[in-house]
Formats: sequence, structure tokens, C-alpha cells
Amino acid sequence: MLEQKGTVVLDLPPGKGNPRNSEGAFLELLDDRLLFAYSRFTGESQADTALACIALRYSSDRGDTWSDDIIIARPEDHDAINIMSLSLLRMNNGDIGLFYLLRYGWHDMRLHLRRSSDEGETWSEPVCCIPGPGYYVTNNDRVVRLTSGRLVIPAGLHKMKGESITDWKSFDGRALACFFLSDDDGATWRESQSFCALMAPQSMSGLQEPGLIELKEDVLWAWARTDLGRQYEMFSADGGETWSTPIPSRFTSPNSSLSMKRIPGSGFLLAVWNPIPNYETRVLEKHSWGRTPMIGAISKDNGQTWEGNFAVEREEDHGGYCYTAIHFTEDSVLLAYCAGEPEDVICLSRLRVRKIPLSSILDDTGIR
Repeated sequence: MLEQKGTVVLDLPPGKGNPRNSEGAFLELLDDRLLFAYSRFTGESQADTALACIALRYSSDRGDTWSDDIIIARPEDHDAINIMSLSLLRMNNGDIGLFYLLRYGWHDMRLHLRRSSDEGETWSEPVCCIPGPGYYVTNNDRVVRLTSGRLVIPAGLHKMKGESITDWKSFDGRALACFFLSDDDGATWRESQSFCALMAPQSMSGLQEPGLIELKEDVLWAWARTDLGRQYEMFSADGGETWSTPIPSRFTSPNSSLSMKRIPGSGFLLAVWNPIPNYETRVLEKHSWGRTPMIGAISKDNGQTWEGNFAVEREEDHGGYCYTAIHFTEDSVLLAYCAGEPEDVICLSRLRVRKIPLSSILDDTGIR
């Protein structure tokens, strides 16, 4: 059994009028405080299409304690059905970049960028990062800046199967992995020259919820969740312009997202994911969706091998865990993720932040 690491520093269960607290992202402010933004649902429904707003919390002690919510954006601000799934990034001119999805229906959901030049006090009007309409899913904490300065957004494109823009039956779960690029710090965006498709007739997922990391300058490694028991991977040698054919990766998993970032200073990679596929005889808590346990691992050779496995959340705790945001402080890593318990109905309803000393996952495993 893997050792569970870290301490829970924030736990946001659902409540009356607040049926879901969901995926988020971190950013360090110029005054050394940490900013955490997440999707806070309101009303009665936990569904992705339900009402949600963008909430901010702040920490002045490197993530040990957090302020109350400050709401900065609501669906009605954009005449949208829903807003959610956000990323935070420091822009080249010093602005804070806040990316989130605007959902208008199954025909149109795209990532937009808003900027703040006063450390989050006020925000610009949104700029759409995806030129043409379509249903493009970009997970939280997914926008990447390359060594060259280029910004890359991974997105899973889903087509419509029916005419209704609000009926679930119109949604096609089979996704294409697409990539959107900006070479002017987010002012304008364009699609890469190629996209990726999963050529597996038995799959009903395609390449959902892609993510990526830069291995070396302009060499990118992308991955996407599937219903085939593994994450599938793709590579680009030209900064995201063109991509290789998707193939199965070493990461086994249910149809649940994987997150990965590079640890500052060491250059090692940290990956967080659910390692057990949903096989036929597996007994699962219904609310968990098979997204348990959640583990982390370290690679010191750019993803060729992985070691130092540890538990973020354990299967015997009966929750479901997914959509991890990763942020490093000087001596710790903060992981924010959905962590629904049996009483929460679905695994997406509860948001948890766990703080793990880097020494406990590097020194204690003997790989540094």
C-alpha cells in the first residue's frame, strides 16, 4: 500500500445553494500571496451545464490557510449558460491571465482569456482563444507557456449528433485533440496545423481532455484520457504546429484526466492520476466513477521512467478524485482536486487542497 502524503489545507463540501465546488488553478501574486480560483456552483444542480461562478481565495502563508470566497464572474456577465474550468497564468507584461470556458450550448463552448493589470482587482473583457465555434473542452490548469514564449491551449473537440443546443442527446462523446497557439501573449490565437484522432472504432471517448508539457524547447508531449484503459499520448517537435499519431502511453487509467508539471529547480516531472482502469469485475462506489485511488509519481528523465509513487488519496477512503491543479512553492506542492465523498452524490461536488512537502516525495524516496 502506498504511503499517503501531505495535509488537507482546504476542504469545500457542497451545501445548500452551493451544490458543487469544482476544479481550479493557482497563481503566485507579486506580494507573495497565493491566489486560488475555482468553479463555485450555485442553485440546485451539480451538472456541468448548471449555474457556476468563478470564485477567488487568497493565502498569505504559502497555502496553509485560505480566505473566504470573492466572486468575480457569473454566467450572466457573458449571457452564457455556464462558466467553469479555469487556468491562471502570468502574462509577459505582468498581467494576470485568467482563462475559463464560456458555455452557450452543445454547439459552442470555448476558452476565453481575461486579464488583470492590478493583481486581480479588476478584469478586462474576454478574448476568445478559439477562432471558430464548436464544443471545445479545455480542463482546468491546462494553458502552457513554452520556452519560446508561445502559449498553447489543448482542447477536446466534440461534434453534435442532434439539432438541439441544450439536449444531452446532441452531445457526441468522441473527442478530437486540438491545439491553439498564440505568439503575441494571448492577443490573437490560431489553430495548429494538425489535430489528433483516436482510430479505434470500439472507443466511445476518443481523445478527451488533453493536456501537455514541454520536454525541451519546442518538443511537446501531450496526452488525453480514453475509455480504453490508458491515457493516449502524442508528440510535437515544432512547438505544437504538428502532432504525431496517438498511441497508448504507460499511464493506465479509467476515463479520467492526468495532470503533470515540472518541479522548479530539479527539472523532474510530477504526474498525478488515477492508475486503475475500470475492469469488468472491479467493485466501485457509484459516486467515484472509478476515479480512485489518486497517486503521484516522479520522473527524472523527462517521462521515460517513473518512480517514487505515493498516494494523494486512497481507494479505501471511498471517494472519487480528479481534475488536479498543481502548484509549487519553495518547499511544497499544492494539489487542488475534486474529492467527492459518498455523501456528496458525485465525485465532482467537493473541492480539496492538499499541501505536500517536496522533501517527502523527493528526499524520502531517495531519488534526489
